[in-house]
Amino acid sequence: MADSGTAARRSAIHMLDQVLGEGRLIAEILSAGALDHLSPEDRARAQRLATQTLRGLERADRLLQKHLRKNPPLSVRNALRLGTVELCQGEAAHGVVNAMVEIVGTHKRHAKLKGLVNAVLRKIAVEGPEGWTLLRAPRLPKWLRNPLVAAWGGDAVAAMERAHLAGAPLDIIMKPGVSGAALSALELPTGSLRLDAPGQITALPGYRLGDWWVQDAAAALPARVLNAQQGETVLDLCAAPGGKTLQLAATGADVVAVDISEARTQRLRDNLGRTGLSAEIRIGDALEQTGEYDAILLDAPCSATGTMRRHPDLPFAKDGSEFGALIDLQTQMLAHAWTLLKPGGRLVFCTCSLLPDEGEAQVDHALATLPGLSVDRDALALPGVDPEWITSEGGLRLRPDYWLDLGGMDGFYIACLRKAV
Repeated sequence: MADSGTAARRSAIHMLDQVLGEGRLIAEILSAGALDHLSPEDRARAQRLATQTLRGLERADRLLQKHLRKNPPLSVRNALRLGTVELCQGEAAHGVVNAMVEIVGTHKRHAKLKGLVNAVLRKIAVEGPEGWTLLRAPRLPKWLRNPLVAAWGGDAVAAMERAHLAGAPLDIIMKPGVSGAALSALELPTGSLRLDAPGQITALPGYRLGDWWVQDAAAALPARVLNAQQGETVLDLCAAPGGKTLQLAATGADVVAVDISEARTQRLRDNLGRTGLSAEIRIGDALEQTGEYDAILLDAPCSATGTMRRHPDLPFAKDGSEFGALIDLQTQMLAHAWTLLKPGGRLVFCTCSLLPDEGEAQVDHALATLPGLSVDRDALALPGVDPEWITSEGGLRLRPDYWLDLGGMDGFYIACLRKAV
């Protein structure tokens, strides 16, 4: 690149300012066009740099605190953090230091601090890489860590934190009847394929032909648990961005995909077109749907705490204040979806959350309040599913510290509910 990555680094710092200073999610920042001025290569690099810095934030701050008598303004601090992460992960010192000095030196308010940036990062270049490896995996913020420790114990949460620091490989689902041999991917126990360093996704073999789509291995299990059959009427509630819809459509079922967001649904439309699969798409509120269905998949809105391997901005952009409202909404959605299910039908309830209140507790409540409901444990007997993951009420609990030797998985809760005839 002509500017040695300065444009990507400048944009990454801007994203960090937004996440850490204004509590915005990276997805929101990208939707607002923050990286639209960059080339595709620089867009990918900026996003990678921002997420790597968020994953290693605690380590970066610990290394920097030895060289700072007081914290500089947020944007300068974020430049130091990003530079520290790059240096400790093996980037050439002269390129990193020069870029950060240039970025801070051209800042309208903070240019006078470029000398500080130069001095600190030159020290980090010498001391940082060794010190980095001696530090613990960064801890989650207390607002999230405390309830997770209460639910799963300190050792399990520490293992989750190691998984978060490592990040997430790319998992894909092949369209039935299509081989993934050209991808040189690892086949996971549940049947998903995993690529560690895929590069540009759209350039991978089979992408443009619609042979596969991106979907974390844990996120692929709810549709497999539902086990839709050809000719069944299947309702996919809260469907966007649509990986589960694609799975359901690939079975030959008649799928109705509902989501409240027109913008998010566009990605589903694009993937249906690319893969040659079909589903009826409705833009609307899940609580306002009517009709009767053989099977329903409800991927309810939740805290998304199970996705932090891929979204390390989440612990910094949120504070847990929305949990109560989300839990109430999940309860309402599950109760309404139950009224749309035919007698003898099945409903898979799932959330990409690590919090029992958004999973196990919801099914306990449903068992106590919804008529004719039973939990189908047999539906969880799938290849690669460890019986130890099945919970007391009959759901499936997935966590980022599972499969650590394979690269982990998203946190998820999945339960298959049967309606009496």
